[in-house]
Amino acid sequence: METCEKWWKEGEGQLMYQAFYRAYRPQTFGDMSGQEHVRRTLQNALLQSKTTHAYLFSGPRGTGKTSAAKIFAKALNCAGAPSAEPCNQCASCLGIMDGSDTDVIEFDAASNSRVEEIRDIIEKVRFAPSNSRYKVYIIDEVHMLSNSAFNALLKTLEEPPSHVVFILATTEPHKLPPTIISRCQRFDFKPLSRADLTGRMEQVLDDVGAGYDVQALKVIARAAAGGMRDALSMLDQAVSFGGDGVSLEDAVMVTGSIGEELFRDIGLALAEKDAAGALSILDRLVSEGKDVVRLTEDLVTFFRDLLVMKAAPDMPDLYELVSDPELVSGLSERLAENRLYAFIDILSETRQDMRFSNHARVYLEAALLRMIQADGGPAPAGKPAEGPEADELQLKVARLEQTVLDLQKMLREGTAGQGIAPAAAQPAVPQRRPAPKSKNGFNIQEGRIKDILSRATKDDIRAIKSNWAAVLGGMQKSQSALLNDAEPVAASGNAFVLKFKYAIHCGMAAGNPDFMASLSRLLTEKTGNAYEAVFVPEEDWLRIRETFIREHGLAKPQEKDGQTEDGRDPDEAAAEEALGLLGESGAFEKDPIIEEAEKLFGKQAVHVHDD
Repeated sequence: METCEKWWKEGEGQLMYQAFYRAYRPQTFGDMSGQEHVRRTLQNALLQSKTTHAYLFSGPRGTGKTSAAKIFAKALNCAGAPSAEPCNQCASCLGIMDGSDTDVIEFDAASNSRVEEIRDIIEKVRFAPSNSRYKVYIIDEVHMLSNSAFNALLKTLEEPPSHVVFILATTEPHKLPPTIISRCQRFDFKPLSRADLTGRMEQVLDDVGAGYDVQALKVIARAAAGGMRDALSMLDQAVSFGGDGVSLEDAVMVTGSIGEELFRDIGLALAEKDAAGALSILDRLVSEGKDVVRLTEDLVTFFRDLLVMKAAPDMPDLYELVSDPELVSGLSERLAENRLYAFIDILSETRQDMRFSNHARVYLEAALLRMIQADGGPAPAGKPAEGPEADELQLKVARLEQTVLDLQKMLREGTAGQGIAPAAAQPAVPQRRPAPKSKNGFNIQEGRIKDILSRATKDDIRAIKSNWAAVLGGMQKSQSALLNDAEPVAASGNAFVLKFKYAIHCGMAAGNPDFMASLSRLLTEKTGNAYEAVFVPEEDWLRIRETFIREHGLAKPQEKDGQTEDGRDPDEAAAEEALGLLGESGAFEKDPIIEEAEKLFGKQAVHVHDD
């Protein structure tokens, strides 16, 4: 502590108090907590005289970036150089410590971000230092400089005079241009560990002669989140609050944290599924001014500690919030691992939702209720149903099983009766051919289209076409635009084929549920009949129509300029030819399997579907 500034300073005839984070700022590399990789690299460079012209110190707030820059500046200009530490006794070191050395310039880019301030630096860079070996520019919060300022600094930063060293410090290095970063030696400062923070606070309290509770220092270290400046500021406040020393209650009150007992009480309420108890604890904490978001994060940490306690009970150093394992050991045994995982998932999801709402308390209340109901796994299987309903259900299952067996038997007998190889040589269930796809990946219901063609009627297609303009007029413009190049080409009593000129429009229409619902509703209103729309691109429709005509021995209508010789639409002519053939023969010769299926399930349930 000899190298730290005094806690009290003389000022205008009276003692002036200094905050801990200022009074105990490190004055040598040895005083710095953590950052071993930074200290060793800089000290080796000093000893070997391998210092460079530009450095970039980046990292979270309060991790020692500016302090390291000042220590490095003192070591560069120290009378005892080259050395790994400044002596803090020569005129140069003392001048840098009290801010009177004009050769070490601290520049705050947050309040001097314009290009004019940077140009002033550039003009003065060429002048030699007045008293020291190096002129050192420490530019803090360098990411706040404007683009023009960065551009102005670029050339000087790359090739400054030999007597100049730039040290840039920032908490947001991603905002710096790559051209700036590439011209510097970069050092990333890491958040300080809780052990480093606690050790430094113990040194400070020992130096000022204040008593303390180690658990209180751990609470402050956890709240500081890796920042030494934050830790010392809260420690300063806790000393003022407690008077004689720092107790656990003082630390909890100052940091806004929650006592370990309250976390245990919340966990017990959740374990016992006591919603009233959990919500009452939350209400009390909110009324005391506790931050709901902070509470949510601490609950995640608490349940994480319980998981660690289950998995590694012999490693208490891994606990982040739990300081007394005996206090929560009973709760850890009562809560199963799957419930703890569920608690953490629910709280993490709630923490994300809180970012977009002003009602954080409501979200946490809902999370507590969800956690009470959460079992951490699938619901346990219930007991088998009993009574008349169970008997009826079993009867239905038996009937379905018998139906499947009958169908399989008829399938074997039907194929054998048609002169095909015996059933023993055939697979019980034939493999389905995958449905063909258009060029844009749209699944074409070819079997469904052929089914519509086999049942098509002139009255249905004419009813749809005569009302088609009214249907388009009733749709939204964004929906009707998809139908500009679409046309109904065949229809049966309950379905119709809608041909699209472009496959992409066909896919967009088929993938839009609102479009499908609107088209079906308007068609029903205009025609008085509910038609199911089956979409198909034009090129696929022509192929399917050609195949259908060939398979059923229909004469293909001769087309000229998009019409048949008698002036009819080729699609309508094909449908009429199919209808004519059906009228003459009565119906297509049915497969005996299909006839048996119709007897079992009824004709209305028989459709051809492609997966």
